[in-house]
Amino acid sequence: MNFLAHIYLSGNNDLIKIGNFMADGIRGKHLEIFPKDTQKGILLHREIDTFTDAHPIFRESTKKLHERYHHYAGVIVDVYYDHFLAKNWVRYSDEKLADFTDRFYKSLTENHDWLTEKTKGMMPYMIKHNWLLSYQTVEGIERILTQMDSRTSNQSQMRFSGEELKLHYTTFETEFTVFFEDLRHFVSEKLNVL
Repeated sequence: MNFLAHIYLSGNNDLIKIGNFMADGIRGKHLEIFPKDTQKGILLHREIDTFTDAHPIFRESTKKLHERYHHYAGVIVDVYYDHFLAKNWVRYSDEKLADFTDRFYKSLTENHDWLTEKTKGMMPYMIKHNWLLSYQTVEGIERILTQMDSRTSNQSQMRFSGEELKLHYTTFETEFTVFFEDLRHFVSEKLNVL
């Protein structure tokens, strides 16, 4: 899952959301420098990633991309799935997506001291271009994938993966919908034991 899903799945605790959001850059014992709830978010992120990577529906989604994108297929599907979460947001939340994203950006600002350097560097650009809200449209997803491709010196070819999204749109959306119900159930149980 990509940023939006990780934040959404964290519940209402801002520090858990922040930990879940920035967890990719935090290794091993380095999590001990963060507040307990942020640590919980980091651990939750790892649990979500492990569950996602092993899930047969997620793997089915990535199979459609392996030939062209190889090991980047999972990253691309993560972004596709965030698109379907954003597109169908009213199914998952009573709060408008714009309000949800604004609250998250505000919490990043208010908790700036706890952010990793990588997150601090990315945050102004993310807020300025409102990445989380831009996931609602295919055009927004294509921009995100192009930006991600540039960070791989265009080796990943992710900038072209909007083509597969459009080609298999209904199938990807159906796969996301079934997968995300399984993931939501898994996370609700994990949040009680972390």
